[in-house]
Order: sequence, then C-alpha cells, then structure tokens
Amino acid sequence: MTRDQFNAFCASLPQTTHVVQWGNADVWKVGGWADGVDAFTFKAGDIAWEVLRDQPGIRPAPYLASRGMKWLQHYAKPGLPDDALEDHLRQSYDMVVAKLTRKLRTELGLV
Repeated sequence: MTRDQFNAFCASLPQTTHVVQWGNADVWKVGGWADGVDAFTFKAGDIAWEVLRDQPGIRPAPYLASRGMKWLQHYAKPGLPDDALEDHLRQSYDMVVAKLTRKLRTELGLV
C-alpha cells in the first residue's frame, strides 16, 4: 500500500480527520478531539503546568499529558492572551532546545 492509497482509504472512512504529525507522519483520527478550532500545544514548566492546566480554554495536551509529559493545549476561549501564549511558546521552544545535545545545537546554529 502506498501513502496515497493509505490516505485515500482512511479518508473514505466516516468521521475521520487527517493531520500530519511526528515528522511528516499521516495520522487519521476518528471523531477528532480538535473540532476544527485552532489548538496550540506547548511544553510547560512545573509552575505553568500547575497554574494553567485547569484554566478555561486550556487543558493538558491529549496523548502527551496522559503519558506524564507536561504539555498544555490552548484550545478555546478565553485561554491565554496572544502575548502570554507567545511567552509560553517561547519558553517551550527554549526547554526543547535545552534538551538537544550540544553537538546538535551546534549543528543547528543554536549555541
């Protein structure tokens, strides 16, 4: 089965939603938890996790949080104001970059 055949088959199934995740993987969801509304997922530090996870419009990120990872998803209003969301996205980026090896950070020009 080719990728195109796989996608055509999955698209023919009722109530499926296509997303591309994890390094260009085609993922098909049934009834999808993202109901057509933009959602933004970010890694959170300990304090942000505790403070934000129960705020209206924010939830532990599906699939990630259930595996013990501290990732949050801004999925509905009121959520976070744009500037606060940008701050959390930047902090998430910084946390992910910090976990890369020094060699990879150097190769990517992030040192």
